[in-house]
Amino acid sequence: MPAYRIEGYVIVSADGMLANADRVMPEALKFEGDKHFFTSALDQADMIVHGRHSGEDQPNSPKRKRIILTRRVAALAPDPSNPNATLWNPSGATFEAACDFADVRSGTVAVIGGPAVFGMFMDRYDTFWLSLAPKVRLPGGEPCFPGVPQRSPQQILAAHGLKAGEARMLDPNDGVGVTPWRRVVAPSASPPR
Repeated sequence: MPAYRIEGYVIVSADGMLANADRVMPEALKFEGDKHFFTSALDQADMIVHGRHSGEDQPNSPKRKRIILTRRVAALAPDPSNPNATLWNPSGATFEAACDFADVRSGTVAVIGGPAVFGMFMDRYDTFWLSLAPKVRLPGGEPCFPGVPQRSPQQILAAHGLKAGEARMLDPNDGVGVTPWRRVVAPSASPPR
């Protein structure tokens, strides 16, 4: 059985948003320390997973193996615009099949969004790296996870068996830090049928 370490990465506003009302990450949510942390993490990952509206848009992006979630394919297909990318429709193939199709059978998988993609992996994260910009608010923005803003991102992570570790300051002038949320409780199994 393949062995994957699944890690999530997002920076959110004080109100739990990862983008503005136009579904665009505004400049107000971009910080050099967080950008450096994120870039370093992705450079070490064996695979990046994201939706078709998400991506990291960095110099090394084209070199990184990735799986892009989309409904435009029945199950799995190579991305015609990127030889390092696999298109995956979760309703047609498993995540493990997508990794196999992408020729990645072990290692660290970095999930970088959007909200529905984060939600799909909520019970599989080994660590979720939640960066917080406490001075930024994005009223009417796009929530980072399904269930936000009714619950905070932290409450959602805790409800899925993750526990906050020690926060690390990334951008002291703006109070931006990252907290690792690590798996401490196995997700409850579905009752047998």
